[in-house]
Amino acid sequence: MSMTYLDNAATSFPKPEETYVFMDQFYRTHGVNPGRSGYDLCMETGQLVDDTRKLLARFFNGTDSDRLIFAYNSTDALNLALLGMLSSGDHAITTTVEHNSVLRPLYHLSQHAGVEVDHVPFDANGFVDPDALAARFKPTTRVVAVNHASNVIGTVQPIAEIGRRCREHGIRLVVDASQTAGKIPIDVQAMNVDVLAFTGHKSLMGPTGIGGLYVQEGVEIRQLRAGGTGVRSAQRAHLVEYPWRLEYGTPNVLGIAGLNAGLKWIEKTGLAAIDAHEMRLMRRLVDGLHEVPNVSLYCQDSLDNHIAVMAFNLDGFEAGNTGTILDVDHNIACRTGLHCAPMVHEQLGLDKIHGAVRFGIGPFNTDDDITAAIGAVGEIAAVRAKKMTRTRG
Repeated sequence: MSMTYLDNAATSFPKPEETYVFMDQFYRTHGVNPGRSGYDLCMETGQLVDDTRKLLARFFNGTDSDRLIFAYNSTDALNLALLGMLSSGDHAITTTVEHNSVLRPLYHLSQHAGVEVDHVPFDANGFVDPDALAARFKPTTRVVAVNHASNVIGTVQPIAEIGRRCREHGIRLVVDASQTAGKIPIDVQAMNVDVLAFTGHKSLMGPTGIGGLYVQEGVEIRQLRAGGTGVRSAQRAHLVEYPWRLEYGTPNVLGIAGLNAGLKWIEKTGLAAIDAHEMRLMRRLVDGLHEVPNVSLYCQDSLDNHIAVMAFNLDGFEAGNTGTILDVDHNIACRTGLHCAPMVHEQLGLDKIHGAVRFGIGPFNTDDDITAAIGAVGEIAAVRAKKMTRTRG
């Protein structure tokens, strides 16, 4: 039995064939250190890095590709941003829908750097009210950090409205686009985003180990690290210009090559087509699970402003046990637990039962995958019902 992969919220799998082929071909022929020498191969490798910056900046409607910074992933990028933008005495606002890539850096700053942090809860449908965020603004508020879409319940936050309120008060908006970049359009200008963090290995169809930031003009992030850049090597201090200001050492050329290929596949396929395919399957999945007795879905009453990520539980089972049965008996790959987003589960009351089961749909999932998932959950529920009937008897 072939595996049904529904863990795309953790990482997309498989990648487009173009990603695999280009990574292999490029690294075999251009696996040198870019920007360090003047020979042709080095210059060509550096050109790929620059071209990928430009592709990403254009993809997010940025105005300056030099302000597109490569990092390991969105967690690394968010650490660069949050630790580089906040200081003792500052106030930051975030939400309870966040991933630990935001929660933990802010907690660290609150414990060790004198930064005050507020957490705004989401509503019953999984959305954060922009007015509720604005109600927390203070004279010392410097940053609002918001997840574009939840990696647990899939809700897409009203970033443009949040950003407008931040702009009106001179507050910087940092957006974690880990789940949305490559799924739905992102326009940092129209959405009033000051700093956008992204990862390459999810919907951007690249490999693990590559991600980054787009930093709007006029937004400054303190330089937190120092090292080689291949530029002005005699200078003792690390360079202050972007992109070198926030990049250090040899870049992940293989990862950038894969990200380049993934972006080109997305542009060829079309964001609208990707989203329509995933959300059609999502509707089938939600409707199918609604028909299974004793299944609880979270924040799925409407799929407006959602991505194809959902969480559920089966009454009488801890999430981990459900996930194990799905894997062992049905060969379905999914994620269980708290999904590195503990406050979501705490607000939903799921922390007491060790979280939820998560299905994440990707562009290569099929109707057969959804049929398999609904059928498997239905079988588990039926076995549970029989056991309960015998117990009562």
